Amino acid sequence: MKRSNSQVVFTNQAQCRDCYRCVRVCPVKAIRLADGQAYVEESRCIACGTCIRECPQGAKSFRDDLDKARRILQSGKTVAASIAPSFAAVFADWEQTRLPAALRRLGFGFVAETAVGAYHAAIETRRFVEAHPGRSQVSSACPAVVNYIERYRPELLDRLVPVVSPMIAHAHHLRKKLAGCQVVFIGPCVAKKFEADRAEYHGMVDCALTFAELRQWLKAENIDLSECEESGFDEAPEGDARLFALEGGGVKTSGWSADLLSGEVVAASGFEEINAALDCLADGDATAFIEPLFCPQGCINGPAIGTEENLFNGKKSLLKYACENCGGKPVSVQRPELTAEFRAQTDSKKAICENDIRQVLEKTGKAAEENQLNCGACGYPSCREQAKAVLRGMAEAEMCIPYMRRLAEQRTDRIIETSPNGIVIFDERLRILHMNPAFRKMFMTSDAVCGQHVSYLMDPAPLESLASGETEQVTLTVEHEKYHLACHEILYRLPDEKQYVGIFVDITKTRASRQELDRLRAQTVKQARELIDHQIRLAETIARSLGESTAQGEDLIEKLLLIVGGEQKG
Repeated sequence: MKRSNSQVVFTNQAQCRDCYRCVRVCPVKAIRLADGQAYVEESRCIACGTCIRECPQGAKSFRDDLDKARRILQSGKTVAASIAPSFAAVFADWEQTRLPAALRRLGFGFVAETAVGAYHAAIETRRFVEAHPGRSQVSSACPAVVNYIERYRPELLDRLVPVVSPMIAHAHHLRKKLAGCQVVFIGPCVAKKFEADRAEYHGMVDCALTFAELRQWLKAENIDLSECEESGFDEAPEGDARLFALEGGGVKTSGWSADLLSGEVVAASGFEEINAALDCLADGDATAFIEPLFCPQGCINGPAIGTEENLFNGKKSLLKYACENCGGKPVSVQRPELTAEFRAQTDSKKAICENDIRQVLEKTGKAAEENQLNCGACGYPSCREQAKAVLRGMAEAEMCIPYMRRLAEQRTDRIIETSPNGIVIFDERLRILHMNPAFRKMFMTSDAVCGQHVSYLMDPAPLESLASGETEQVTLTVEHEKYHLACHEILYRLPDEKQYVGIFVDITKTRASRQELDRLRAQTVKQARELIDHQIRLAETIARSLGESTAQGEDLIEKLLLIVGGEQKG
């Protein structure tokens, strides 16, 4: 399945291992299964990056924009770097003071914290909410949340505060401050790449990189932070904007007087919390304001954070940085530049009828409600949801583990039942548990003997030696005269099941054929010996005859010579 050049999240097929973990963790089920491979369906993906974080094989990845960033720096224009507030959770204390210098070595002409824009966005958000009292609102700071509501909760679009995100707010600010500049954002978020590509923000952020890409870039350019000089950013944010990457950071930045425990505001992180909070809005809950961050614990746990540092150590580091670098006084914000518009991006779904769902459930052996285990092994919350996904072409029936197990068991049973070799299973007391048709035919018996001791059918000695623990397997050839049967037998134990298995190969015809061959062979040898004896006797007779003829010839010659000699004398 070919991906588009603009696709933000995608699958590395060579590393995908058919584990369905991405299906289980994807909050919007944007993973399509085809031929055992998991593909990211671009039309359904909200670019939250959850699958990237959770994939144990590293098969999910995000679009690499490093070459694009390099080209921007080679354009000759002033390029500003906007660094997300979570950088303080990624880089150690000593690295934080050297990062601006490292970015300048890469070629950036202006280096500032996105927290500058975060402050502006937070203040404008507060103004909007206060101007619309008695109405529940949702912060639009997190692009993954915005994507989710636009695609999957369009009924809540009017609850999104129409204010741009900190990244876009900072880009507006930078372009006004530095005429003709270009902007490269750097942060832990994959959804920022998607946001930067939105048509309504065209020309605002030229490229969105992740901290993981930044680390890679610094390494490729041989820029060691320990060798960079200490320096500050070119601009400092106001207020508590450096806390924006944490749960409740936006509310804190805005200077809201409401307590997070008062119920007037709710800080939610992670899909489950966010979805539950949005459900309250849909049900008409009177909560005044919800500040959602899609990643659990906030942006410091972004999918492209680029570090294995303990999450809470990162939070501690960010809090320390914010405390030691207090922001300046508030500034006025021009509201028009911070206004955002959101629109429904619903995915047209194939209409599914109950009869179609029932057919899929019947195929996987779940027609009866009690067989719908809803185990979630396939990645879907229920068997019905998985059946719907199959009908939409997003899933395969073979993703159902219980179904595949039943198929495997049926195939195994089929092999045993159709085997031309006799197969019998005994319990630990050598009682017959099961036998296949071939065994029943060989020993002229039926299932009625199940439960009987092996001695009921044959000599138990081989199995008794196996049961005694003397050996793990017995291989022998036995004549069962009672059944006019000769068998090659393989007997072995199943320790975990405390059972014994016997495989009986009928060699009666083979043995009879061998005996006939031995008889013919012996007869041939006998005839050959008789022929040889006859030839020897014939040769001896001929030899004697030849000897007698030779002697008589010699006498005749001598007589002829005498006669001839006498005639000559006369």
